[in-house]
Amino acid sequence: MRPVAHPGASSVAAASDRDLCDLVGLMAGNQAVIAVSDADVEELRTRLRGTRWAEAWPVGGWEAGADPAELRRLVAYWADGYDWRVHEDAINALPSCFVDLDGTPVHYLRYDGERPDALPIVLTNGWPSSFLELTGLAERLAAPSRFGGSAADAFTVIVPSLPGFAFSPQRPALGGAEQTHDLWHRLMHDELGFTRYAAHGGDLGAGVSSRLAETHPEAVVGLHLLAVAAPADYDPAGLSAQERAYLDSIATWQAQEGGYQHQQSTRPLTLSQGLSDSPAGLLAWIVEKYRAWSDCGGDLSSRFTDDFLLTQASLYWFTGTISTSFRPYYEYAHGLTRRVQQVGVPTALALFPADLSQPPRSWAERTYRVTRYTQMPRGGHFPAHEEPELLARDITEFFRAYR
Repeated sequence: MRPVAHPGASSVAAASDRDLCDLVGLMAGNQAVIAVSDADVEELRTRLRGTRWAEAWPVGGWEAGADPAELRRLVAYWADGYDWRVHEDAINALPSCFVDLDGTPVHYLRYDGERPDALPIVLTNGWPSSFLELTGLAERLAAPSRFGGSAADAFTVIVPSLPGFAFSPQRPALGGAEQTHDLWHRLMHDELGFTRYAAHGGDLGAGVSSRLAETHPEAVVGLHLLAVAAPADYDPAGLSAQERAYLDSIATWQAQEGGYQHQQSTRPLTLSQGLSDSPAGLLAWIVEKYRAWSDCGGDLSSRFTDDFLLTQASLYWFTGTISTSFRPYYEYAHGLTRRVQQVGVPTALALFPADLSQPPRSWAERTYRVTRYTQMPRGGHFPAHEEPELLARDITEFFRAYR
């Protein structure tokens, strides 16, 4: 893989089997350019058109997984209607930057706040998401006056791509002394020069943000989460009735919906081969989660356009990162990721009703210093896309006290 120089940032070093840097060039100024070759676009279409479909079952809809009829419709559109070039141009219009942190390349978006002393904030996505899902939220936080808010509430927003997701290559070794939250602090503090900054995350991003706040409380002024880490230790006899009900709901969810997590935590490379070879399989694996985890009432189109879903799938496909996106699950399950013990910085928890879990405030307070607890009226696991106004407002109101 050839290194690519970016003005104002370090070069991007070799770090991925897929040669991610081969997708990245440079245009005038400080803007990265993503360039998927015509041959790769045509190869994707050829694979989609030649999909070998699974034998149908005598069940309907989404009862046993991805709905075959809906999947066939999306695959047909991906092959012969969806225009990757339109979305590639939109991605290239984003404020992308790349930095090399001592051999670990990181891609990130930077939205400068509309006031010079805007509070910096780092936003971290989960799975099966990408940086792209956070752009609407980032725009609202950086330029609130454009959305009916006050410039006094502006943030300078940094949206890094998790290692192994889209344009950030995976970290070179499993586990290791430096983990993602360490990279985020180096990016925010050492590279970008922010001595104080805020953090927000959901799903995998909630874990990264929690470890970041726990490890660097001198720099993280506050923490805004969509999910919380379980207490490192607790006495089951001391649980409240609400907490016991919550743990029962988690056990039920794991039994009914947690198969993906178990596979990605235990045998991810077996799964990775199939999803890296079949775009239809990749799409099925992703789109079923967007339907099951969002506040869509069973109707995907009520929350996500076909183009949004296919752009997310295309990002995984063209960068070859569905396999490496599973690494956080495997590393956590095998004790290679640092566990959250106790987070002392002020913490806000925003719960969207269709998200995967609804932890009681008392449960969160076993690990975090919770100063704001919000139960949202609508939205699911992808609120930055589903309900960006609600999420931006909650983040803004929480951090007013910590500017």
